[in-house]
Amino acid sequence: MTINSGFKVIKPGIFSLIEDAGRFGQHGIGLTTGGPLDSNAFRWANRLCGDQQRAAAIEVTVGGLVLESQVNTTIAVTGATLPLSINSQPRELWQSHPVKIGDRIELGFASSGSRGYLAVAGGFHIAPIFNSVATVPREALGGVHRDGTALQTGDLLPCSESSTQNQAAAQLRVPADQRPDYSTNSALLRVILGYQQQAFSALHKQLFFSSEYAVTKSSDRMGFRLKGAPIKPSLDGILSEGICLGAIQVPADGQPIVLLNDRQTIGGYPKLGSVLTLDMGKLAQLLPGGTLRFEAISIEQAHNLLLLDQQRFANTVLEVIELDE
Repeated sequence: MTINSGFKVIKPGIFSLIEDAGRFGQHGIGLTTGGPLDSNAFRWANRLCGDQQRAAAIEVTVGGLVLESQVNTTIAVTGATLPLSINSQPRELWQSHPVKIGDRIELGFASSGSRGYLAVAGGFHIAPIFNSVATVPREALGGVHRDGTALQTGDLLPCSESSTQNQAAAQLRVPADQRPDYSTNSALLRVILGYQQQAFSALHKQLFFSSEYAVTKSSDRMGFRLKGAPIKPSLDGILSEGICLGAIQVPADGQPIVLLNDRQTIGGYPKLGSVLTLDMGKLAQLLPGGTLRFEAISIEQAHNLLLLDQQRFANTVLEVIELDE
């Protein structure tokens, strides 16, 4: 399906990427997953627009994105606290909004958190590569230009007219108790210890779980490099093996690296364990200088937490906002 209208990029912002849920099943040929760093905010944005959870949206880092609509549709912005306006009129985050042809959508710069998600009804219609449109800059893959580049001024983001018959009838909002708080620039991350934990002494594990670590400027979509109490494994290295989302690698300097969506598919640093998937969004929203603490949980606890989260998301009823509210 070819769509010749959508949103025109007036200003691309600091670093804005087209992302769907990710590029799965391609690790065997060396392609990483990509996808939204804060999957929770991403799925809420899509749900507000009536989209499937895999639908392509825009991940906006820090802010500065300006779009002009060439269609009548519905949008929603979730995640970091980015001032949203439509035709210079302030609009609420975590809520759906109708837009018309010619409307100007502007996102300011984040006052808390670092990544926002702009979804549109029906998702953005970008040609997939290896079954995904996820933009992975280091692999030069995905996105509007199919080569991993971020959004550029003048880009057209194809999307279709909203199927909603009466756009103006009501808007939808995520209940306040389901919205994350990004205001502290700190987070507690739950960790499932892996089999290589045996390479770390009891003292170093205790040091890791009792210390505070800071996010360094050398952090990106591949991984967050931390600075704090060094922990040293008894192994200098291991045979390269597959790496999961959230893996905590420990290189020779003892400063942990938490691997994110654009991580390499294999690696040879010892790994203490992995951050619970549910907590990865909290990590991704931190700015350099943000602080982290870690807490160990069992794999059984992790399974229960994931199942409870899926049930909570499915059972949450979006609030309906009438126009005269």
